[in-house]
Amino acid sequence: MRARSSKLSGHREARPPHAAATIFVRAAHADAPAAHFCTDGLTVPCALGRGGISRGKREGDGATPAGRLVLRRIWYRADRVPRPRSRLPVHAIRPDDGWCDAAGDRNYNRPVRLPYPASHERLWRDDHVYDVVVELGWNERPRVQGRGSAIFLHLARPGYAPTEGCVALARADMLRLLPHLRPGMALIIS
Repeated sequence: MRARSSKLSGHREARPPHAAATIFVRAAHADAPAAHFCTDGLTVPCALGRGGISRGKREGDGATPAGRLVLRRIWYRADRVPRPRSRLPVHAIRPDDGWCDAAGDRNYNRPVRLPYPASHERLWRDDHVYDVVVELGWNERPRVQGRGSAIFLHLARPGYAPTEGCVALARADMLRLLPHLRPGMALIIS
């Protein structure tokens, strides 16, 4: 089938994205904060961490980790978007949801309830970046202190501004992708 352009977001489309079990994120340069998000039949722009892609990811370096990150579950703001249809587990974000980013803490790189005494990231945000979040399997088994936390696939800021280490998609592209995600799928960042 011949590839065609979609007027919705300027991506190439040949087959529905559910045909692939792997999603690729490729940057033109390892230190570039912009890249392309590619799965079978779908290629769209995405944002990466301000530090580009790193094979030696460290907490706070602003880099997106290189590697194979399994898709774990979807988090979403029920007050802003309808419940996503997906075969991945789906969890509504609550105002007291957070993610511990304090290296050395027993809950490092895990979800926590707020208030939380150690450094953490708030999942219930005033901006729209975390209206839809796909939790990625980074630094989880084994969990290495300081190797990076809260690595997600989330919504992009205007102009695909760099993230703190995550991968970010335009809202329309994310919502189109969600129904095709399933357990066992992985994001390959290179």
